[in-house]
Amino acid sequence: MRNPRDFAKPLAIGAPDPVLEVPFTPSRMIHFFDASNEKMAAKVPDMAKQADILLGNLEDAIPVDKKEAARQGLVRVAKEVDFGETALWTRVNSLESPWVLDDLTQLVAAIGDKLETIMVPKVEGAWDIHYVDRLLAQLEAKAGVSKPLMIHAILETGMGVVNLEEIATASPRMQGMSFGPADLAASRRMKTTRVGGGHPGYRVLSDPDPEQPDAPRSSAQQDLWHYSIGRMVDACTATGILPYYGPFGDIRDTVACEDQFRNAYLLGCVGAWSLHPVQIDIARRVFSPPPEDVRHARRVIAAMGDGTGAIMLDGKMEDDASVKQCKVMVELAEALAARDPELAAAYKSVEGE
Repeated sequence: MRNPRDFAKPLAIGAPDPVLEVPFTPSRMIHFFDASNEKMAAKVPDMAKQADILLGNLEDAIPVDKKEAARQGLVRVAKEVDFGETALWTRVNSLESPWVLDDLTQLVAAIGDKLETIMVPKVEGAWDIHYVDRLLAQLEAKAGVSKPLMIHAILETGMGVVNLEEIATASPRMQGMSFGPADLAASRRMKTTRVGGGHPGYRVLSDPDPEQPDAPRSSAQQDLWHYSIGRMVDACTATGILPYYGPFGDIRDTVACEDQFRNAYLLGCVGAWSLHPVQIDIARRVFSPPPEDVRHARRVIAAMGDGTGAIMLDGKMEDDASVKQCKVMVELAEALAARDPELAAAYKSVEGE
């Protein structure tokens, strides 16, 4: 095992010192774009005004004959576009692919100071993170990169979910994790062809009516991903990194997308992927605390004083655990308000009530 004290030391001579606390900035949506598509690349300056994170995709959605063009297009976009406060990420090709080495070596050399995070697909264990960690340190040292690139792991296989706690602690570069339901479904041999969301066949059935045993029985659709997302959130929060929901593939079904994003938000995810501009708005709305929730949280904090003991507020008991929950809500609202003028106005209006 690596000495924990060595986590504060770079893995290559001349590489920047590791970041020991993951900075939290608004990251309600990670919006994907294909830089090999000139029409889409031309929209990046406008997208940078809307999205918290923009990600140049090099992996699954990019055809083999466009891998090189996507990589070079990302370099061009990174050099030409002013991203302002929006973070620029990339998703490289999987570690067993013939393209990933060029992805890492060329991108770090060309735009290492522009990129914030490298998203690594199909991470199966800490060994995958160790490989990327050491390689990035060598490339940063060679290119003279001043700030270490972070690593974001996608959980897309059964092995990755089994090892997610070790993945979370594998390196101080770990920024967070995303949940990849489509590849995970294939890895688990699940019988669904949907990209994220629920399935109408996965249900819980009410008991039969004893007086009418043959009468129709009510049922409700269940969440296929609840257990695994909960484990991911626990692993991330235990190690100070950030959990995200991944893609929701049915672009037209905005209602189901919003429900899936909200489930992830309530479980503790800080954001989700957006594959189409309509999902940017959904993620912005869902992963921003409602003003009325922020107002209630502030009331609880004010009423609790030093945060000890217990009180009754609106007929409900509030105690020190309540204050901790409320501080999570208020701190998120304040971070978002600093970035989003509309939210700042909404939160300020409820503060003044």
